[in-house]
Amino acid sequence: MEVMYQSTRSGEQKVTASQAILKGLADDGGLFVPDHIPALDVSLDEIAKMSYQETAYEVMKLFFTDFTEEELKNCINRAYDDKFDTKEIAPLVQKDEAYYLELFHGATIAFKDMALSILPHLLTTSAKKNKITNEIVILTATSGDTGKAALAGFADVEGTSIIVFYPKNGVSKIQERQMITQKGANTKVVGITGNFDDAQSGVKAMFNNKELAEAMNSKGYQFSSANSINVGRLVPQVVYYVYAYTRLLGRGEIAEGEAVNFVVPTGNFGNILAAFYAKNMGIPVGKLICASNDNKVLFDFFETGVYDKNREFILTTSPSMDILISSNLERLIYRIAGEDAKATADMMNELSTSGVYTITPEMKKQLQDFVGGWADEEKTAAEIKQVYENAGYVMDTHTAVASAVYRDYKKRTGDTVKTVIASTASPYKFATSVMTAINDKYEGMDDFALIDELSKVSGVSIPKAVEEIRSAPVLHDTVCETADMQKTVEKILGL
Repeated sequence: MEVMYQSTRSGEQKVTASQAILKGLADDGGLFVPDHIPALDVSLDEIAKMSYQETAYEVMKLFFTDFTEEELKNCINRAYDDKFDTKEIAPLVQKDEAYYLELFHGATIAFKDMALSILPHLLTTSAKKNKITNEIVILTATSGDTGKAALAGFADVEGTSIIVFYPKNGVSKIQERQMITQKGANTKVVGITGNFDDAQSGVKAMFNNKELAEAMNSKGYQFSSANSINVGRLVPQVVYYVYAYTRLLGRGEIAEGEAVNFVVPTGNFGNILAAFYAKNMGIPVGKLICASNDNKVLFDFFETGVYDKNREFILTTSPSMDILISSNLERLIYRIAGEDAKATADMMNELSTSGVYTITPEMKKQLQDFVGGWADEEKTAAEIKQVYENAGYVMDTHTAVASAVYRDYKKRTGDTVKTVIASTASPYKFATSVMTAINDKYEGMDDFALIDELSKVSGVSIPKAVEEIRSAPVLHDTVCETADMQKTVEKILGL
């Protein structure tokens, strides 16, 4: 049965998967959602015998129904190739009473690679299907990881260019260096003086600016998005939850039908929403544990039913989660509102005008799959140290937030269901925070000296992505005020 896509804010006009991927954001500012979540049509036992690439096809063919088998398999095989440093693509490692789903074995050592390796291929295939002749300009805001993964994915891809905005003082040194040294004639990186929410709001405003769209079209350009608001980002993330469950099944760690919990360090809500979609496809999931850092807007939402972004924005050692407007939550709101587009649009309007919205008690009852938790900076650092000392396993700060939240959850509830923690970045990406958590003797050391120490401590060789940026020249040094983001784009595109 064909899956069509509709906006969370109007719900009437339906588009195909390829059209939704091309547009990124709906014309009314809403997010595209599938008109139904398809059920897996092969057994979990069968998927347990499949490779990551074969699993990806079984999931994606159900969502991207206007792609031919050849088109989709071509996208998958070009994405999940030897740019990943493990054959499994997403290894599942058991350490210290939990399973860590390592999503950082791609080209830029973060989980964003899982979807951003395939998005350029989905997008260029979609353009051909829809006879698009304009150059597609990928416009993206990043809290650290999406930016580099998108830049790497789209660098020198024919028919595309990419502009990434990031908070100048809101990412790790390694994250920034990965972006500003990015090669590719079609890549541009711009620091802004605000935070990630400012960058994301500026990008959304440009997507919704009809005059800008007309000016771009007259010069042969059109926008698309590489953020997790694009369904071409969201659907590939569903794959690794299906893969993780079926690996446990294939290894005899669980029986068929046995539930598994997932813990996801969460900022923009796309990664945990993908786990929710996997559950709705037929994966037996117990609890979806949403882990926040000090910016615990999602934790408060799950506790109270009130989403309130009016609070201090805190810069933490887990910067990819330093977000107060979780864009992908809108897709869940639409679902629990009974696919009521007007109600969803009203709540999103309240969020943009007053910074607060409240869901109804009936809506809150539908959130029973989710549990919120949060870990502050002290608890995050303590978790890195504890797991290293207990299991010899070194994790990054975002994974540590999730791991600490799971430790608290287990203690509080006594829930012994087998649990998978999404490990979203390599510790090498946050070497300073990781190494000083393990031992304060590392404080004050140079970033690259710490990377060498991390290699000794972890026994894991330094990833190619990190080695490459040690001596790479800075190619992008533009910085602008938040208010000047559109002017900067116009200048880049020569409008």
